[in-house]
Amino acid sequence: MSETTLTALQYYGAGAALVAAFLVSLNLGERITGWAFVLFVTSSIALIAWGFLNDEGAGIGWQNVGLLGINIVGVFRHLIFPRSRNNSQFRKKVPPE
Repeated sequence: MSETTLTALQYYGAGAALVAAFLVSLNLGERITGWAFVLFVTSSIALIAWGFLNDEGAGIGWQNVGLLGINIVGVFRHLIFPRSRNNSQFRKKVPPE
């Protein structure tokens, strides 16, 4: 793999994760948080590719395999089955204000 491609994967993965984490920290609502998790998914995919194509990055690759699973759960929770439509018995019931 070319050094340029590896560098692009590495810096895209890191930058996308920073932007996604910032969006989640702002707590702007389920839809924005869901799209932040989509960004996290792309970051994890880039870092998985970088980790396994790079001679010294297997640890980052495996870490992002785990994070990819977590991020997919975030996409499902916030975009596909948002809280307003999720009436799970395990979800804390909060009375309306």
